[in-house]
Amino acid sequence: MAKDSSDLFGALFDPPSPTRTVPVLVPMPAPGPYSYAVPEDMVVETGSVVQVPLGPRQVFGVVWDDTGEKGVDPKKLRPITKSFECPPLKAEMRRFVDWVAAYTLSPPGLVARMALRAPAAFDPEPMIEGLRLTEGRPERLTPARERVMELAAEGHGWTKSGLAHAAGVSTSVIDGLVKQGVFETIFLPAPPVVPEPDPDYVEPRLEGPQKQAASEILEDVRKGGFHVSLVDGVTGSGKTEVYFEAVAETLRQGRQVLILLPEIALTAAFLERFQDRFGAKPAEWHSDLSPRMREKVWRQAVTGEVKVVAGARSALFLPFDNLGLIIVDEEHDPAYKQEDRVFYNARDMAVVRARIAEFPVVLVSATPSVESQVNGSSGRYNTIHLHTRFGDAAMPDLHLVDMRRHPPERGGFLSPVLLRGIGKTIEKGEQALLFLNRRGYAPLTLCRVCGHRFQCPQCSSWLVEHRFRNQLQCHQCGHSEPTPDHCPECGTFDHLVACGPGVERIAEEVEKHFPDARTIVLSSDLMGVKRLRLELEAIVKGEADIVIGTQLVAKGHNFPLMTLVGIVDADLGLANGDPRAAERTFQLLSQVTGRAGRTGRKSHGLLQTYQPQHPVMQAIVSGDASAFYEREIVEREKAVLPPFGRLASIIVSADTRGEAETHARGLRAAAPQVTGIMLLGPAEAPLALIRGRHRFRLLAHGRRNSDMQTFLRTLLANGPKERGSVHVQLDIDPQSFL
Repeated sequence: MAKDSSDLFGALFDPPSPTRTVPVLVPMPAPGPYSYAVPEDMVVETGSVVQVPLGPRQVFGVVWDDTGEKGVDPKKLRPITKSFECPPLKAEMRRFVDWVAAYTLSPPGLVARMALRAPAAFDPEPMIEGLRLTEGRPERLTPARERVMELAAEGHGWTKSGLAHAAGVSTSVIDGLVKQGVFETIFLPAPPVVPEPDPDYVEPRLEGPQKQAASEILEDVRKGGFHVSLVDGVTGSGKTEVYFEAVAETLRQGRQVLILLPEIALTAAFLERFQDRFGAKPAEWHSDLSPRMREKVWRQAVTGEVKVVAGARSALFLPFDNLGLIIVDEEHDPAYKQEDRVFYNARDMAVVRARIAEFPVVLVSATPSVESQVNGSSGRYNTIHLHTRFGDAAMPDLHLVDMRRHPPERGGFLSPVLLRGIGKTIEKGEQALLFLNRRGYAPLTLCRVCGHRFQCPQCSSWLVEHRFRNQLQCHQCGHSEPTPDHCPECGTFDHLVACGPGVERIAEEVEKHFPDARTIVLSSDLMGVKRLRLELEAIVKGEADIVIGTQLVAKGHNFPLMTLVGIVDADLGLANGDPRAAERTFQLLSQVTGRAGRTGRKSHGLLQTYQPQHPVMQAIVSGDASAFYEREIVEREKAVLPPFGRLASIIVSADTRGEAETHARGLRAAAPQVTGIMLLGPAEAPLALIRGRHRFRLLAHGRRNSDMQTFLRTLLANGPKERGSVHVQLDIDPQSFL
């Protein structure tokens, strides 16, 4: 129901002869749009991006679909201040915003805000100064001036720097010609962010299985309409080249393409592969973009100038002019889940956006999620299998290293079996990768005298030692403090001990055993995006012997000389209460071991484990992924867990433990009695304190056909209202249980 803006702010002045009212969705956590008056001299339509008064501020908003409210007197409403000169949000985009808001139980204004992430781009980009050749001629014609004039002879406008670069001269040559009247100043439209990709730039190199897979996807694209294809192919099977053919066909149809990637770190290599195939890079969209570039990409996606965008999950909310295909690469990746403000899974929402706009979507993974596997086996998705690597490259030989039989030396974490494998690999001039999904030097530091453990003062988590930076850091809130030389509890010096390994500690052990080897440590703690890209390039060029990394190296990278992958602690992901723990561990370890042998060299994978009989370990070394998925699907079905059931997490946080617990218990008491849905809790969340806020959790568990959203709306309506420091956050289909 649209709200009367006069009720909120009062009629501060009479609008200039308004003739009608429109609902405007503003970027704030309101339950719906507000009514505003349209000035007589202003033209707006549904979807127009506008500026409106909200209290004492001016904010942007979108003219939304009619809510059916009648009888509002325009003279009592505040008027729209400005209508921006950008294309209106299309009906399909507005439906998508409403759908996401209803499904995630989020305020629609906050969802719309994600579609309007670049307010400075709402007005057209200003023209830029350029030059055009006149009839004039220079007093003296040098070879440099002649080259410039030949290029400009066709009559097209040039920027000064562009003309100088194309002619191979300095800008001073251009300046001299301008002074003599050879060129006149004109104004040119801003250049595109990236050149237009050419779908026929090169002939695709596809073998039998890849050709068959590409033809299946192309058939869906050519048919038009909504289809979901799941490309399930082993690492190195050519999945990217296969979906590039779907991209090419969509471009031939004159439509735009969105390619979602889970990690910024993956974009550099991907951009190069895309350029090799299409002759130009796609536009990028992620958090590392400069504000100026973000504005350009947003504006040119809306106008249709940008044909392909490759980006992180937030790119899903770009209001494209004519989107015709979405690719979700590494569709299983947890990074597609946003857990801030609006909680959503970009993979699932990509399918929704494609269904609303009636175009195909392609999900791609070497280790698809259980949900996608079930959708494929039930016929909802068209599953395309690629069982072999491109170019007949063999998968690595995988072996379990039983740490009970082959323990590391005292104080170490690498077994003799793995150390021998590393030594043989670097002797042959090849590369070894050691994977441990734990940043820093050690996850816990304690005093051997009194037992004191270093814990974050604002969170219920241990401080992680980062020896390279001489700091103890909390990975939840970012709190850090210098590494002390004595225990703050008992005052004893030289008795602090690091417990457990992180990648920095593994690097220290590697250097001890292989002092002459070139070692690179890859972790988000140690580098920004630019340095990470440089390090990845160095690995590809063979400028490292041993790579030690976290999940940054787990997926999407192609290291030609990598022939050994060692998993330092294969059991790490299994030691928690996450119902997806087995699936996540299987996916992560399969992706990591898939970095080896991608160019055809004989390769190996060694997994250090204390649980060699665990089904996940057996599935990985046997290469029988289908057996693992079958078992996991049966277990999920028995427990009525997703995709056979539904989950929703309710996190109650407050400044004090008592406030959080009282409010959580109040919500529990207000829960409606609904057949097929039960509410578990409240209980302290596993991470009971984050950034000084105490957290309690309730978990709603229902059957697949349960109306979870109505249950939660009723619960919140009947329960206590948020007061003081209390905040309630809903997470439909949670991925994290911490």
